[in-house]
Amino acid sequence: MTFAPLFFGAFFGLYVLVLLVLLWPRPTHHLPKRYPRVSILVAARNEEASIERCLQALAALNYPTELLEILIGDDASTDETRVVVQRFVADKPQFRLLSIRRRLGTARGKSNVLAHLCRAATADYFLITDADMALSPEWVHTMLAATTPAVGIVTGITTAGGSLFGRLQGLDWLFGLNLIRLLTDWGVPVTAVGNNMLVRRAAYESIGGYEALAFSISEDLQLFERVVAQGWQFRNLVVPTALGISVAQPTVRHLLRQRKRWMKGSAHLPWQLSVLFGSYALFYTVLGWPGLLPLAAIGSIWAAKVVCQTLFLTITLRQAGHRERLPVLLLYEFYLPLMSLAVLVYTVLPHPIEWKERRYKWAEA
Repeated sequence: MTFAPLFFGAFFGLYVLVLLVLLWPRPTHHLPKRYPRVSILVAARNEEASIERCLQALAALNYPTELLEILIGDDASTDETRVVVQRFVADKPQFRLLSIRRRLGTARGKSNVLAHLCRAATADYFLITDADMALSPEWVHTMLAATTPAVGIVTGITTAGGSLFGRLQGLDWLFGLNLIRLLTDWGVPVTAVGNNMLVRRAAYESIGGYEALAFSISEDLQLFERVVAQGWQFRNLVVPTALGISVAQPTVRHLLRQRKRWMKGSAHLPWQLSVLFGSYALFYTVLGWPGLLPLAAIGSIWAAKVVCQTLFLTITLRQAGHRERLPVLLLYEFYLPLMSLAVLVYTVLPHPIEWKERRYKWAEA
């Protein structure tokens, strides 16, 4: 009978510590006195439905146009992606569309497109995003302000919008990325996220580029690990001007495919993050273990967890400059364990990993 009190005491003690650290003031970053030239890189494959939204956001960036180079790599799209991009960029000289048809080194898929775009880029800073993202007008300023000569990689914050299902996915993004930011602030290297990322050219070239890396569908995590291994520092930002809004996965099936791909890369995450996420899974196991706790205690402990989780999300939303209604925050408590269980089951099933209408075996991915 002593295990449950010890576990829940440690669980809520850690939660309170995390909440206190979240509220701790953080230093502000200032843009260098001279605006540097930057290259924005977008890998696109079959994105006709969403890429114009991304391009509109990039065209609205509050940064000198003459210092922007926006490169879109068309990865052998079989839909109208190329046509949509060509029409949009026709009168915008800062944009350039590249057709990617050959492989560089060991790179494949998205990493191959990015390898080509990095070779074509002319700036000392690469800002990388996805074709389904819409970014703040101050995105470039904010990401650059977080750099120093020692910082090789910076990650912004992401959420998703749209339907209720999409907004719950958005809370998933915010929840996980703010935990990663906390660990980053404590000096623990976790990961970068390739839909909202800055990489210094010197850091990228120090690892030989994507074409020198073994193929991985978690190319952002792979790049991050190699850059950090070279001694470069890293930053994770949770501020409104570093916020990107992703297009949510439209169905549960699409979401499970996305999360199976993410699970492939999770084996490389540090133990600290595994402990944080693992404590959540153990929470429900201990709470629901038959005969371990009386019903009244179960209700009180569960309510305390909902309060802590809602506070964490509320603080995260405020820091990211995003809003969500309280009923959705409360509904997330039911979405999280159900979707987590579904992802675990789907991951162990012998399905290939599907990504951008390509299939990869688990071993090769």
